[in-house]
Amino acid sequence: MLLRVRAAVAQLVAGLGAGAGGQPPAEPRGGERGSPAGAAFCRPAFLQLTPEELRRADDHAGRAVQSPRDGRRRLPWSTGYAEVINAGKSQHNEDQACCEVVFVERRPSPRGRLPSGEGGGELDRGRKGFYFHYWALFDGHAGSGAAVMASKRLHLHICEQLRDLVDILQDPSPPPICLPHDARAGPVELSQVPLAEDDGEVPNDAVPRFHLEKAVSHESLVIGAIENAFKHMDDQIERERVSQRLSGGCCALAAVYLMGKFYVANAGDSRAIIIRNGEIIPMSREFTPETERQRLQFLAFLRPELLGKEFTHLEFPRRIQPKELGKKMLYRDQNMNGWAYKKIEEDDLKFPLIYGEGKKARMMATIGVTRGLGDHDLKVFSSNIHIKPFLSCFPEVRVYDLTQYEHCPDDVLVLGTDGLWDVTNDKEVAGVVMEVLTSYEPNDPCRYTMVAQELVVRSRGVLKERGWRLANDKLGSGDDISVFVIPLGGPGNYT
Repeated sequence: MLLRVRAAVAQLVAGLGAGAGGQPPAEPRGGERGSPAGAAFCRPAFLQLTPEELRRADDHAGRAVQSPRDGRRRLPWSTGYAEVINAGKSQHNEDQACCEVVFVERRPSPRGRLPSGEGGGELDRGRKGFYFHYWALFDGHAGSGAAVMASKRLHLHICEQLRDLVDILQDPSPPPICLPHDARAGPVELSQVPLAEDDGEVPNDAVPRFHLEKAVSHESLVIGAIENAFKHMDDQIERERVSQRLSGGCCALAAVYLMGKFYVANAGDSRAIIIRNGEIIPMSREFTPETERQRLQFLAFLRPELLGKEFTHLEFPRRIQPKELGKKMLYRDQNMNGWAYKKIEEDDLKFPLIYGEGKKARMMATIGVTRGLGDHDLKVFSSNIHIKPFLSCFPEVRVYDLTQYEHCPDDVLVLGTDGLWDVTNDKEVAGVVMEVLTSYEPNDPCRYTMVAQELVVRSRGVLKERGWRLANDKLGSGDDISVFVIPLGGPGNYT
């Protein structure tokens, strides 16, 4: 087993494992007829690509940038989008994207009335509920099946989770702790649900109790709905992975605009930032073996059987040599941020759970991301050790309240897959955004698409004799690159 792991690491160091997963991309079976899109290669529907444009989008040599064309359906809020295929690391572009306006319909109820409020009321031919806006990027690895399915279904799972909250979110009173047996009761009934402490009479001789009741906000209910939607999406991929031939897994980054707030949910190494009046506000963080080291080590400590007797949960500055048994070496475990010395024992010669640094860091010498969707069949190379138990499908959700600030047309939310962020930092992205936007009129609806295109072009670079190169002659991104640029202010954006 140790030899197999060493072989996998040798491939990683040689650059063969440059993607998020350490395994090579799966070859399509019969054109991947079982994929959700029903085709070997598909791009986001909102691009409305012609067959010739689709062929150009799949060309690794030319790497033409794709964006919604003028004269076709414009994205909500004049959102900008651009993408480009990788330089040959996988057969097709494994990124996927989705942009939708979704109506959340209240579940049928024989009682109760829906109060009028922001984003609510009797909408869409008398149906009662509200709308949310949705943007999402899915960065696939080891195949595109999971990313394609998630791009078509995740917003539907979010919608389903929100249906039970239609009345609650539009009722200004605090959410009830317990719902009545008829969970579809209207807001009047919900606000009158008694607390557990009020049930029955309290005897006079009862021991006094402290009032232990957590205050739960409407915002936290939306966060919970999004988190559960990610879990249901992952469960659906697991159920249908065989019948639909869903290959690999994907990172997922989604932005939901609902009732004046942005909810940005991230599971993986894609990232989002807000650029407001030149200020950079991070709206996500990467989830990698390095950033989640302690969570992974703690799980391995509690359940050592998941390591297959081949890995150690401890981290060392480098691989330990057998001749170093009995010596003291620096280490850290699941409880430590700093380092200490320990005496090297036989078990410490096992391969470390987390190995490598930066973009080359891998968990179990296989995968470079620790959160995402799919990967249910992923195993350590040439072994029966499953990796999925260490991967989390739950996103981190950050909230940005648009109503707390005055926004101008140059304030934007940028969503990008790691193909952008691997070669371009936050400050450089903000610089491109401000540079491009100042060259267009504030009311020009194409300005955000031009920003997205410029971000992709500068991260891809220009093809030279030594490959794709940036303006500073450093190596450009050879990965798939996908970018949304969403305006936060300006006329017409909140209608």
